[in-house]
Amino acid sequence: MRKGVIDKMTHQADSILMLLAALMLVGVLSTKFSSRFGLPSLVLFIAAGMILSRFVYYNNVPLTQFAGLFALVVILFEGGMQTRFKDIRPVIGPSLALSTLGVLVTTAVVGLFATWVLDVSWAEGLLFGAIVGSTDAAAVFSVLGGKNINKRLTSTLEAESGSNDPMAVFLTVSLIEWIHDPDTAVWRLLLSFIWEMGIGLLIGLAMGKTTVQVINRINLDSTGLYSVMAFGFAVLTYGSAALLHSSGLLAVYTMGLVLGNSELTYYRTIMSFNHGFGWMMQIFMFILLGLLVFPQELVNIAWEGLLLSFILMLVARPIGVFLSLLFFKYSIHEKTLISWAGLRGAIPIVLAMYPLLAGLEHGRMFFNVVFFVVLTSAVIQGTTISPLAMKLKLIGSQAGGSR
Repeated sequence: MRKGVIDKMTHQADSILMLLAALMLVGVLSTKFSSRFGLPSLVLFIAAGMILSRFVYYNNVPLTQFAGLFALVVILFEGGMQTRFKDIRPVIGPSLALSTLGVLVTTAVVGLFATWVLDVSWAEGLLFGAIVGSTDAAAVFSVLGGKNINKRLTSTLEAESGSNDPMAVFLTVSLIEWIHDPDTAVWRLLLSFIWEMGIGLLIGLAMGKTTVQVINRINLDSTGLYSVMAFGFAVLTYGSAALLHSSGLLAVYTMGLVLGNSELTYYRTIMSFNHGFGWMMQIFMFILLGLLVFPQELVNIAWEGLLLSFILMLVARPIGVFLSLLFFKYSIHEKTLISWAGLRGAIPIVLAMYPLLAGLEHGRMFFNVVFFVVLTSAVIQGTTISPLAMKLKLIGSQAGGSR
């Protein structure tokens, strides 16, 4: 009897390993098609998950949220390490404007329309706007990485996508709290925002400096261990910031920036590890997210999803970009491309799980509509960024357009 139980458990473990191997190989091979058709890789990863959902029942929201947050730590850490201060120094001002004012404006405009389109309260409409308000680092890094778009613009977009996640997280959590308790004082939320951003930034800087000193001074037996140590510090940075109720994502991105711009022992080894690990986590995260979606539910919200997608792409994002960059020297053509390159990805889908976990009445509908918006953004915007950049003459070192 005991042998039969052990055999059954072993068989289940073997089946899970086979499934994981299949998912990983499908994810890797799909990147080939992704680059050929100009699609962000997340689209094919999600599609693989949705196809698998027909054969594997999966509905574990807490586990998926945990996997998503863990993957975001990896992605933001890698994104921070590969960003050069010399590239982002000239665009720090506009990037911060986009990641704060831009997210607020996008949230407000999308929230206004979502209230009407989804037939929800204005607070819930704003919550939907906050969820889709930020661009996604993984999607932006993935799409822009292989394009010869003007360096100043790519630096602006990458810095924005790496720094606007904390704003979206703060707005989402605050609005959920406000929906549960409408008497929550606005001044408390403002103080909370200052604390989250300020402490998150300080922790990221401090942990980055500490990590550099430790890695450069310690003598390990294997070079591969330096990569593990660096990533361990990244997770520690996120955890330390989260325990102090500050922005763990901002802390991790800042810590990666410090490491990537310091004299670091075995820098290339650490970057190679992060790059491979980042891809693996993206594959698993997006496939898990695809498994969590039931295609028949997407059909039921298709028109709402399409309408809100076009409002986000053609109305809300451009308004947010043009207002944010009002006092910065970007041409109309440059602002147009920045507006169009505001890709949505993992962050909105992960944030869409917050209302589900909070037990909000429209939580499941929000998740499905957000999923639809992300897919639409990735497919339409992701495949047309390069042609648009060429049309606007923003390829390479060219600067396009009139002021």
